[in-house]
Amino acid sequence: MTTSIFDLLGIIADFEETLNINESRSYNREKIVSHLQKMDKINFKVPEFTPDLEWLNVSQPLKMYDHLKGKIVVLDFFTYCCINCMHILPDLKLVEERYPLDAGVVIVGVHSAKFLNERVTSNILSAILRYNIQHPVVNDKNATLWQELAVSCWPTLIFLGPKGQIIHSIAGEGHRDKLLLFLDVATQYYSSELQPSDLPISLSKNEATLSQLIYPGKICYWPERHQLVIADTGKHRIIVTDVNGIVQNIIGSGHKGLKDGQLEIAEFSSPQGVTCDSQNIFVADTENHCIRKISFESFEVKTISGTGHQGSDKIGGNVFQSQALSSPWDVLIGYTPDGTTSLLFIAMAGSHQIWVYFLNDTLWYSKSYVAGTCLCFAGSGQEENRNNSFPDKASFAQPSGLALSMEDSKGKLYIADSESSSVRYISLSDGKVCGLVGGERDPTNLFAFGDTDGIGINAKLQHPLGVAVLDEQLIIADSYNHKIKTVDLKTLRCETLAGTGRPGSSLFASDFKKSEFNEPGGVCVNAKDKLIYIADTNNHDIKVIDLKDGTIFKLPIIFSCAKEEEEKKNVTSAVCETTESDLISLPDVVLTHEMTSVTLKLPLGLAEDEHLNALAPNTWLLSGMDEESDTFVSSLDKSKIKGRLDDSLYNATSGLASVTLQLPLSAANGKLTLKISVHVFVCNSKSNMCLPPKWVFFKQVVRH
Repeated sequence: MTTSIFDLLGIIADFEETLNINESRSYNREKIVSHLQKMDKINFKVPEFTPDLEWLNVSQPLKMYDHLKGKIVVLDFFTYCCINCMHILPDLKLVEERYPLDAGVVIVGVHSAKFLNERVTSNILSAILRYNIQHPVVNDKNATLWQELAVSCWPTLIFLGPKGQIIHSIAGEGHRDKLLLFLDVATQYYSSELQPSDLPISLSKNEATLSQLIYPGKICYWPERHQLVIADTGKHRIIVTDVNGIVQNIIGSGHKGLKDGQLEIAEFSSPQGVTCDSQNIFVADTENHCIRKISFESFEVKTISGTGHQGSDKIGGNVFQSQALSSPWDVLIGYTPDGTTSLLFIAMAGSHQIWVYFLNDTLWYSKSYVAGTCLCFAGSGQEENRNNSFPDKASFAQPSGLALSMEDSKGKLYIADSESSSVRYISLSDGKVCGLVGGERDPTNLFAFGDTDGIGINAKLQHPLGVAVLDEQLIIADSYNHKIKTVDLKTLRCETLAGTGRPGSSLFASDFKKSEFNEPGGVCVNAKDKLIYIADTNNHDIKVIDLKDGTIFKLPIIFSCAKEEEEKKNVTSAVCETTESDLISLPDVVLTHEMTSVTLKLPLGLAEDEHLNALAPNTWLLSGMDEESDTFVSSLDKSKIKGRLDDSLYNATSGLASVTLQLPLSAANGKLTLKISVHVFVCNSKSNMCLPPKWVFFKQVVRH
């Protein structure tokens, strides 16, 4: 009688029940060896990979009974949006470290998409780069392997013996000890059959073009400072810029890790959510499973909650670093229902819940908590789209974005519930959890996604990751639809504001719906100026929608040369890689000691049919070209070495831009050699199309 895949999985399930990590090694070894003997006798072989499959991290498609023959193969069935799949990546990394390629153990990622957007190989490539996956990955976009091997959930690991036969399967997360134990025994059992790997490994990350930002996940507007805070997720750091994109602070060394201390030496691990009060930035340090505080009083980073390891606690109540967390994805400054005491709301994606962290001693729903306490506010921990009048009876599905409205007496916390493809909210007055748009009435159906404008559940989203409140509208980063959408909070009508629905990077300055995004993960607003800032994650940049002027543009991220030196190991800015031939030399200027400023006329070199885009953030930056000049510029106030190039400062007839430099020459000696770097956005007057921004560099000698 032939054994079916379902019979086989039943045998594996029975075997799983006999394993006990707490028993002796000899006990478990005996059980595993007995199981392997049974699996070899059944000899259920997996089918060959079909030739139409697309592969990543290898130079040619792999063949099951060629490249993988004589190896123990771990097939990791995953989908890149799945938080549980992310959670086992450290386990797989540990396997790769313990069993290098010459040990005869190979991991092959089998990407079987949940969402339509995840079927696209280029999007899977972005995820591979984002999560630093270094083993072969195949795009099983039609779920062929998934169905043939009767996989039922993400993640699932299926183990193959040296002859391609199924020998084991593990579903879900949290099984590291069993994974390592099984491989340890299996490699000994098959030691005479294992062959060193000669796989055609070709890591996609070695071919990637680096940008100034790498997969920025979230962005926050800091109203007290009129600045932007960007989670530069792929570089494991936080960037603070002014609203023109000029970098003010880099927090984090750029090395992946968990380290508190001074801003430049601190370490993060794929940080996502950022939020601010008057003096501090709070960070959801996702892969460290921590909440971090960046103080601009002490200029230090401190871990305020989380142990540094993924926790399974779904209740909480411990203080500071004694409370274990699970993949916090967003964090938001909020208030108690009466609006008197500030706190942090946390989108705890890993446990599918909303948590709170108390910044001060707090009375929360009639109970008192000391400062530093972190606990669950809403969500049972089940992965569902379940609304309920009681917050602990409601359920979420990988909540990933937060926004707060305190306009009415009740106050509402809006949640981008990514895996249910919906936006939900919690009424802060009573804790009631309700649906806003997307999803459907069946709380267990997490496949109710799409791209449809409409009201309530008739509107469809696809894995939204970010939300923000602007006046009486909710702004949504509808990530897998590559769109920005709005919800009228009175009528609950959801409509597309920007994006074509296809991934891309093209911008049409005055046509939002022709402009393109690529999995935007975060959104924030400057309510006063009616600006929407978008972390366009897979395009590695920040986009800005100006609702007043009806324009959209890319925000340039401009590093000073001193900071760019720190960047050179990853990417070198055009500002710092100029040579003498790139510079336009201006006539020397001679100043007397009575003069404290000079106005320069800069020829921008625009073509006859081009004009300066006055709505974009055209900027200039001053730097020194020799040691003495650089020291002089470094001594100046930041406001004197950079600025906005407003339309009023550009003469279209002459093609000259005016920049006034404030130069206290008492601090310098004799001669300064300065570089003025101008970043301009240009449009073509005939086609009314905006062109990519460009740099123009000038050399100015000042004598006195």
